[in-house]
Amino acid sequence: MSYRARLRPAKRALGLVIEHGWILGFRAAAALMRRDVRRWSSPGGQQVLVVAPHPDDEAIGCAGTVLLHAQSGDRVCVAIATDGGRSMALADRNAICRLRRREAEDAARLMRVDRLHWIGLAEGQWSTPDLQQALSALMEQIQPDIIYAPSRIDFHPEHLRVAHALALALDASRSQSMRNTRVRIYQIQVPLNPLITNLVADVSAVKAESEAALRAYVSQAGSIQGAYRQRRYGASWYGIGGQAEEFCELTAQRYIALHSQPPALWPQVFRGLRYFPLSDPLAYLAGMTERRKIHVH
Repeated sequence: MSYRARLRPAKRALGLVIEHGWILGFRAAAALMRRDVRRWSSPGGQQVLVVAPHPDDEAIGCAGTVLLHAQSGDRVCVAIATDGGRSMALADRNAICRLRRREAEDAARLMRVDRLHWIGLAEGQWSTPDLQQALSALMEQIQPDIIYAPSRIDFHPEHLRVAHALALALDASRSQSMRNTRVRIYQIQVPLNPLITNLVADVSAVKAESEAALRAYVSQAGSIQGAYRQRRYGASWYGIGGQAEEFCELTAQRYIALHSQPPALWPQVFRGLRYFPLSDPLAYLAGMTERRKIHVH
């Protein structure tokens, strides 16, 4: 056994201790600050669209909430924008693209998704008009009541570009119903933080199914680790016993206003949760000035 392998159990135990400390810190901070958020609910019968930059982002951001929508009788379509071909999990690009699509299909089944729409543009090689056109056609077809979306609260260039393309597609829509669509920004690796979170879903009851969907992305196991902690941190902040998923809900017009400019003009100030939890609070603090611009409470 290698030296690194021998250290792994000790590192895992230390990580749990550090995470527990941060959870206690979040609870203490929450006791001193107002938690004015709406709890997730659904009347049923809604059309829901989840726009994911890569195969796995939908599971990281809202797997539990998708399961709650399914339980409520809503119809959920997950649209995967890119093929994830730049992943380093395999040397061969075609092989990794095939693998990630299979993982997305497995995750969609576990999340009880009604439709997986694989746009699958070549990661790092696609144009904004191509994705805008694909998203426009899909939205005109399904007329979503709710869209779960990436946002400018991120650092990954592909996530930012997908948010921009979605905003352009929404702006170009001639459908009045699309203008009334509510957009819910979800977390991928960068936390929204309580400054702009205004909707929280208690996903404790679907924890097992949600985590099974995350585990379906075997090739991305390392990058997904922070998602589990995000759910536990959210639960500690909002007084939920198990796990929570956090969102910033806003109108389609507000989402367009925030994302219509090219991502090159957006401040690059955010950081995500890393594999080891030592620096987790920094992910919540970095970019506070930029978050205040998006504050919608």
